[in-house]
Amino acid sequence: MENRSNGRRKKGVAVITGASAGVGRACARTFAAKGYDVGLIARGKDGLEGARREVEEQGQRAVYYQVDVADADGLEKAADYIESELGPIDVWVNNAMNSVFSPIKEMLPEEFRRVTEVTYLGQVYGALVALKRMTERNKGSIVFVGSALAYRGIPLQSAYCAAKHAIQGFYDSLRAELIHDKSHVKISMVELPALNTTQFSFVKSRLPHKPRPMGTIFQPEVAADAILYAAEHNRREMFVGFSSLKAIFGNKIAPWYADHVLAKNGYEGQQTQEPEDPNRQNNLWEPIPGDHGSHGSFDDQAYETSEQLWLSKNRKLVLGGLLAVGALMLFK
Repeated sequence: MENRSNGRRKKGVAVITGASAGVGRACARTFAAKGYDVGLIARGKDGLEGARREVEEQGQRAVYYQVDVADADGLEKAADYIESELGPIDVWVNNAMNSVFSPIKEMLPEEFRRVTEVTYLGQVYGALVALKRMTERNKGSIVFVGSALAYRGIPLQSAYCAAKHAIQGFYDSLRAELIHDKSHVKISMVELPALNTTQFSFVKSRLPHKPRPMGTIFQPEVAADAILYAAEHNRREMFVGFSSLKAIFGNKIAPWYADHVLAKNGYEGQQTQEPEDPNRQNNLWEPIPGDHGSHGSFDDQAYETSEQLWLSKNRKLVLGGLLAVGALMLFK
């Protein structure tokens, strides 16, 4: 049951990394709409200010802390600040990410290191910060934001795919340890599909044309809906979109086939027809100034809902309905 204080819903305190844009920005609105006060973590001040305003417009409290998730000590200070302002952290969403679009043969060692530090170690550091507080209280929820690419690497995004694979391994280890300890801290991992986020305008790229999401595209609010559900329910893992299921389970059945399909379609499928400016700004090392919101430039191609996600969230209802129909057929 939700508590109310001066008309404000009090569901708890949620912390979101990468909250200035994209999925993180959508999560800030989604959690606020559900009644959470929100701690916002990212590098860019303009986007954090925008996210704070959007949370407060929904009647919830919000504070932000500028820090790079690759800075473990900085994340610790961010958590201390958020708890001093909002109270104990109930939910921690590990969302921040970075990537480079480039053939492996053109990648630099420091680029692999940077993407790994943000996309993988940023989630590890976030988990450590959250666990430090949640295990003392023996409650809380941590959501790891993964990707279908945690199961199936694709060309031109090797550093990102490898980092998402690494998160999967860390998550498995942590979950087993929490079960061993009989901990009441819940963790979940959400595997996302292609999304219409701002990253495609910011990401460092060596491609001749502007990068784009590959496959069926969803709006970031679909991802935020799944992340909120995962935070509030004891789901081990959630897959978002039939395209994610196809990539994950198809790769389990015939990875050799996926190799050849991606070799043929993976290059053009991740580029628009518009030439890229090789000198444009990117956010690999520093944030790009400005408040960029949550949506990218593919609104006209992005789905606002996912039938698969609805089925996943309502699987007990669906299963009950199927059993009822089966029983009627049996005794007809």
